[in-house]
Amino acid sequence: MSAPNSAYPDIPEAQPEKPKRHEWPLWEIFIRGQHGMSHRHVGSLHAPDAEMAIKNARDVYTRRNEGVSIWAVEARHIAASSPGDKGPFYEPSESKVYRHPTFFDIPDEVGAM
Repeated sequence: MSAPNSAYPDIPEAQPEKPKRHEWPLWEIFIRGQHGMSHRHVGSLHAPDAEMAIKNARDVYTRRNEGVSIWAVEARHIAASSPGDKGPFYEPSESKVYRHPTFFDIPDEVGAM
């Protein structure tokens, strides 16, 4: 954009370039607890790479030695369905009645399931 007192009003004046802000990628952190086999999502953090994400996650999310395993997944690699699409997305499974245990006879010895 030219200044009002510019000698050449049709030529834009050079704007100083702002330094580009480089932000580290976002990582989603999952921790496996002492008494379980599954990992649970505990939070997110920014880190330059996977190794640093795991080290930062150790420091932030396992301060009391409650974890035995850490997963760090770059957030841009996670694909998810939308809760708003719940009806149409899960609708096909309702037409597959064979997936429900109503067609099986459960022996009395098994008890309540």
